[in-house]
Amino acid sequence: MEDLVILRAATEVMGQVGPSGLTLAAVARRVGLVPGTLVQRFGSKRGLILALADQSVRDVAALPDRVRDEQGSALGALTVLITQWAEPMVTPETFAHHLAFLCADLTDPELHERALAVHRAQRDAVAALLAEAVSAGELDAATDTEELTATVLAVTSGTGLAWALDRRGTLDRRVRHGLDAVLAPHLAAPSA
Repeated sequence: MEDLVILRAATEVMGQVGPSGLTLAAVARRVGLVPGTLVQRFGSKRGLILALADQSVRDVAALPDRVRDEQGSALGALTVLITQWAEPMVTPETFAHHLAFLCADLTDPELHERALAVHRAQRDAVAALLAEAVSAGELDAATDTEELTATVLAVTSGTGLAWALDRRGTLDRRVRHGLDAVLAPHLAAPSA
């Protein structure tokens, strides 16, 4: 079994049980292996978490190109990208569990390094798509893409927290709505 399959299963287990429930045994059960096999591959629960963090960096870096190739516009690609980043958080509980892991990332130097790499890759992807949208005439030519990038990331992250608290609708729909609201003032006027 490939490590990637195990790491995807670990992400699912993370979302279901949070930091305290993530064990090698739980992940091994999910993929039909014995915990000893995971010890051989990752060394420990921490090794598994570090491998998962490294994979997250690779996934976030690769996703924008794949999404861009599938979409007809930069803004369409941005919408898909933002919603795919939120995809693992299907319930407020899974959001809370992933948020708990982020809290651990912020206090652990090795995990923080990887979380920061994910953040930077996300920021760079959003900035590139916004710049492309300006070049393609989807956004007004005067749009400050650096400022808009920061706003897009803040609004979409904040939307997740608000959704987890008030539990209205789906995260996907809320993120799309928030993104649309942020982009609306910057849309290029239709040509006559």
